[in-house]
Amino acid sequence: MTRYLTPLLLAAAAFATGPVAAQATDWPQARPITYVVPFTAGGSTDVVGRTLAEKLQTALKQTVVVENKPGQGGGIGAAYVAKAAPDGYTLFGGTISTHAINASLYRNLAYDPVKDFEPVALVATLPNVLLVDPNLGVNSVAELIALLKKDEKKRTFASSGAGTSTHLAGELFADLIGVPLQHVPYKGTPPAMVDVSSGQVTFMFDQMTAAVPLLQAGKLKLLAVTTPKRIALAPNTPTMVEAGVPGFEMASWQAVYAPKGTPKAIVERLSAEIAKALKEPDVQAKLHGQLGMDLVGGSPQELAALMAREIPRWAALVKKSGASAN
Repeated sequence: MTRYLTPLLLAAAAFATGPVAAQATDWPQARPITYVVPFTAGGSTDVVGRTLAEKLQTALKQTVVVENKPGQGGGIGAAYVAKAAPDGYTLFGGTISTHAINASLYRNLAYDPVKDFEPVALVATLPNVLLVDPNLGVNSVAELIALLKKDEKKRTFASSGAGTSTHLAGELFADLIGVPLQHVPYKGTPPAMVDVSSGQVTFMFDQMTAAVPLLQAGKLKLLAVTTPKRIALAPNTPTMVEAGVPGFEMASWQAVYAPKGTPKAIVERLSAEIAKALKEPDVQAKLHGQLGMDLVGGSPQELAALMAREIPRWAALVKKSGASAN
């Protein structure tokens, strides 16, 4: 009996382990890759995701589908990917919000930014900018502050979602100017900008990336940038510090992650392909030239090191401001 069972048991064992081995050796031929963007279409994370998806599709010779899962400052999409199979077929467009700010802003976060993800690549850093409705009647940060101090009904600011860098930028602004402000969160950048441009909300901070079209159309006015230095896309626009708000410095970032446990070889291949894509002229022209992003293409180790610095930094600001998304 043993003589007959042994080959069967060996065959069964080979069958059981075969699919797992195939996942590592046959990647990415088995099926399309899903790139999850945790915000609505049209925002900076979506633009980055769709740009990279197109390049990865060509490089990997496999379809890369972008799927938007907005909500909770990117937390809904992040929680979804955290539970996905670590086989290289699910990627995540992470940000300063999902992988730094949310860790302290949400008391019951449904994922762990460090324990549930494999860092793949730091894609870009980008400035936040202070935006108002052109019809608001202010032409500088000083005039906006004067209006906020004078008119309590104007003390509102929009963001692309609770826990985003745009939310924390508003909280930092309120803290530095000593004026209590009401946060109005949205499920993404486009609807927030629409309400600011129509005067329903007084102002907002957001990435220059998403603001360019409405700025060019004259539907929003740019008052300042949040980075330490002025930016090439708006050389005549002052920094927040230059505009009279000392201590206000902030830069957002975009990155790519995979579920924890994704094979190292797959992570390294993805990181290398993303680095190559970011050097291509059309990507440089779009993300840097048109949208003002500083492209990085950093390694998984560099992204992990950035998170190690950013998580405690934002935790300190959240504690100081008293901000909460719960």
